[in-house]
Parts: sequence; structure tokens; C-alpha cells
Amino acid sequence: MAAYVVEELQTVMLDIAGPEGRLADYDLMSPYVWTEGEIYRLLVRVLPNPLGPSDPTGIIWGGDSHDGVTFHMRDAPAIEPGSSSDDAGGCEDPTVVHGEDGAYLIFYTGVDAERSQGALMVATGPDLTDLREQRLMLKAPEGEGNIKEATLTQGSDGTFRLFYEYAKNDASRVGMAEGPTAEGPWTVVDDPFTIREDGWDNWHLSTGPILQQQGRDPVMFYNGATVDARWRIGWISFAPDFSHVTGRGLEPIIVPPPAKSRSATDIAFAASCIEREGAIWLYYSLEDKVLRRARVQRYG
Repeated sequence: MAAYVVEELQTVMLDIAGPEGRLADYDLMSPYVWTEGEIYRLLVRVLPNPLGPSDPTGIIWGGDSHDGVTFHMRDAPAIEPGSSSDDAGGCEDPTVVHGEDGAYLIFYTGVDAERSQGALMVATGPDLTDLREQRLMLKAPEGEGNIKEATLTQGSDGTFRLFYEYAKNDASRVGMAEGPTAEGPWTVVDDPFTIREDGWDNWHLSTGPILQQQGRDPVMFYNGATVDARWRIGWISFAPDFSHVTGRGLEPIIVPPPAKSRSATDIAFAASCIEREGAIWLYYSLEDKVLRRARVQRYG
């Protein structure tokens, strides 16, 4: 079986005034990074700390980088709450896809004004500063909730797969839908994998980025947790058509370091990955506050 090993860790910085180069008094989560030529692009969820009763649960900001580590942030947000009642409370978890016409498709989580429901939404436009349409894409059925954390990929059969996190019975799970295009229409199918009763991922599951390499099974760097929400990052691989699981790591590949504060959350949460010059770079957040990236090597 393959093994994925972290061989280097780096701190991701945003060049906006604040301690250690981060946004002062703001938490950073869900770093989605991709490349366009030699340029790295970033979308990230930003929220105040502490979060006030009227503050949005997230605003999505964009930035650019030449090295994938230090990002120069744009002057205005890419996506703000309020395009509809479905995202009046916040915008979270960006995922970027390029449409057939070259325009951006940005999947994100919209949180309603009461902060009681999350739904999967999409924003479209020719530029990150010119997103002209934001609309609802997928909402949870009765008895489930908080559809979020979209991961989109295409199988060897040409069908698109939309992975997402959803809530059921006080736990997070990974769901999947199939569609003919990157914008659907989507048909929800059976969950692609579930918890392991005796594992580090025995209660919560959430989607992570998928890496597809020529001649190898696609692998997702997913997020899993125990009942007390100690989130870790692991891996799982699928057949090229995503019909079944072909491998799964026994232990997490990223575990948070000891927290500096007893009040800190014990969370490492993967959001995106890129392959650059033979290296796999996995972008993630720690403690729902700061951004990191890891260089991952595949063996076997």
C-alpha cells in the first residue's frame, strides 16, 4: 500500500499589517490555493476573533503569490455575505474551479442569517474581483444539515463528482453527488466512505482536496476527528472512476503541535493541495486561526 509522508512544514503568511504578518485580530481558515502559470492564487475565509453576535461567520478574501508562501492580499473581499438569504450570515470554505468558458466557478458555504444552516453555493465571474452571480447549488434534505466544504473532481468515466461535508446525528460525514458538468445537475449517491470505529476518525469526517496523478489512483487528503472534535488529516484513495475505495492510511499524516493556550482548538484541517515541480504541497489551517503548508512525499 502507498504511504504519504510529510517531509517539510512552512508557515503561510499574508502581507497585511498584523502580528507575524497575519490579519490583526482575525482568524484564517480554509486556504484554497491554486496556480495560474507561475502565480499562486489564494482564497481564504477570514473572521474576527472574538466573533461578535452580528459578525458574519466568514468573508472570503483573495491574494496572489510568487512563492506559494507569502500572499499579497487584494484590496477588497472576493465574496461577502448578503447575495441571498442563504449566505446572509457568512461565506466560508472556498473551492475554485474553472468553467468551460474560462470563468471562475467558486463553490463556497453560505450560512443563513440565523447561523442555523449551511448550504453549498457557487459564485461565478471572469475575475476574482468581478464575481457577478452567486446562487444556491445544494441544500441539505430534512434530517441533515450544513452542507459545506466542497471538493470537485472528474472521474475516468467523464462524470463529475462533488464531495461535501454534511451533518447527521450530531456528527459530520462525507457525502457525494454525481453530475454531467461542473455545475451539475447533481444526483446524490451513497457516501463514498465512512468512519472507522477503532480509528482516529471514529466520529467526524470532512472532505479534503483530491490529488490526481497520471497512472495512480486519485487520493483525497481528508479530515477526521474523534467525538471531542480533535481533527487530524489523513488520506484515502479511490478507483479512477470513484466507484470504490482502494486504500486508506491507518494513521493521520498531520497532527497539530501542542497548543500554546489551553483554550485553543485541537484542529488541523486540510483545504487544498497542488503539485509543483514534483512536490505535493498540502495547504491547511491550525486551531482555526493560522495557515500552514506541508510538503508531502508519496512512497510505494
